[in-house]
Amino acid sequence: MNSTEQKNREPKEPQEEAMPVIKAARIDPSKLNLRDELIVLNRCAKVVKGGRRFSFSALVVVGDGEGHVGLGFGKANEVPEAIAKAVENGKKNLIQVPLVGRTVPHEVYGLYSTARVLLKPASEGTGLIAGAQVRKVLQLAGVQDILAKSLGSDNVMNVAKATLQGLASLKRPEHVARLRGKKIDELIGKRAAAIYEDTLARVLGEDARGDSKGDSKAEEKPAASAEQPAGVRAAAPAPAPAAPQPAEAAPQPA
Repeated sequence: MNSTEQKNREPKEPQEEAMPVIKAARIDPSKLNLRDELIVLNRCAKVVKGGRRFSFSALVVVGDGEGHVGLGFGKANEVPEAIAKAVENGKKNLIQVPLVGRTVPHEVYGLYSTARVLLKPASEGTGLIAGAQVRKVLQLAGVQDILAKSLGSDNVMNVAKATLQGLASLKRPEHVARLRGKKIDELIGKRAAAIYEDTLARVLGEDARGDSKGDSKAEEKPAASAEQPAGVRAAAPAPAPAAPQPAEAAPQPA
């Protein structure tokens, strides 16, 4: 018996089934007032027979400052084309960030490759305490008060992607409250719950306004008449009064 037949006869271990990949609904960029900012621009030189050929790659962050942000990467032989490709790619990768007023709802670590970024909520008036790459992503996401710290690699692209991964892993207060069987004000406090509701109403109001653009308001219908009790026949409608007939003219004397 050769080794191949022996391996085939050996019992195989059951393989674990792959977890299904759940993709979030794509955000329509046409309904948002998006801005873009360049994070890094790299140049690559290729040596050929006639000299050197240059190509450029760009990493761009795209966001509206109201809880929507995304990163895009593009490569081309010219700088404007590379940036344009990165912007279009960023619009396809938008995510929605839950905000509580001007900050994030809870502390979170963003991980990407060897980069590690700490995002910690801060009180109003603190500002963006973060590095250059982290600040650009947070600013276009709509975060204005936060404490951030890069704890791993200082690679520009990895730090920016780790920041976006941290924002994407934030949990909404209503989801956590539902899992714990509590109310939002019991979880984060009455003041923070009121601020969160105001922020949610502002962001969802803009989305709803874009979705309902061009739709007309439905007219109100009159309330239905009261139901008749069982076994009772409805009364027949009263007949309409007859129209008065014109009086006959009196005969005139000859």
